[in-house]
Amino acid sequence: MTLLDDFLIRAALAGVGVGVAAAPLGCFVVWRRMAYFGDATAHAAILGVALSLAFSLPVFAGALAVALIMALAITALTQRGHAMDTLLGVMAHSALAVGLVAVSFLEGVRIDLMAYLFGDILAVSRTDIGIIWAGAVLVLGLLAWRWQALLTATLNADLAYAAGLDPRRESLVLTLTLALVVAVSIKVVGVLLIAAMLIIPPAAARPFAATPERMAVAAGLIGALSALGGLALSFRFDTPTGPTIVCAAAAFFVVSIISRGLRGAPSG
Repeated sequence: MTLLDDFLIRAALAGVGVGVAAAPLGCFVVWRRMAYFGDATAHAAILGVALSLAFSLPVFAGALAVALIMALAITALTQRGHAMDTLLGVMAHSALAVGLVAVSFLEGVRIDLMAYLFGDILAVSRTDIGIIWAGAVLVLGLLAWRWQALLTATLNADLAYAAGLDPRRESLVLTLTLALVVAVSIKVVGVLLIAAMLIIPPAAARPFAATPERMAVAAGLIGALSALGGLALSFRFDTPTGPTIVCAAAAFFVVSIISRGLRGAPSG
């Protein structure tokens, strides 16, 4: 019997993998005000799940493909002058609805829809852990490789052009990385909660970080601790694990807000 035979160990490894991958990437989502973009990309993944099951493909492959197509489509339409907030609202809810309808047409396939909507971290296998951590390493590698370029393009497009960078290329790297995070996260927190793991840890880390790099590291740490804390609370109180992980992240955010308020309050 090996360590990975324990389902709680597998769940913990999966949760930490998602946390350390999603949270640093989420810093760019927060800085660029792309919260709804992440939501739309995540919602599209349920259509990828349906297509994967229909054609007997790995769920990861289908979710990644459809999430990437959605992200690229939104980017292309936005560059043509469509209003970002309206476009994201339409595509996010449409993608989720189409995915749910597509799932209902699958015959002879039993699917636990709640597991894909809210995650089923306790059912992750060794293969799932391998996929999650391979994705996490790839995401962190992409961020480390393009960090300065992504940061410059995020701060100011004109500054990026002056530095010899193409902001559109950096947006494409960010889009690819976001789709990858969505694909590896679907098993842990589900399509409805992926955006929360992208946004909440960076938002909680922001008051404690003096530099972008420190914010990314702090966000990754908070993401990992949220996964472990949520898993422990879920096991202790018999609550849904995916939502409990998000609740743990939200608790970190509340603590950060209170801490910032106390530090900003006058003494006396």
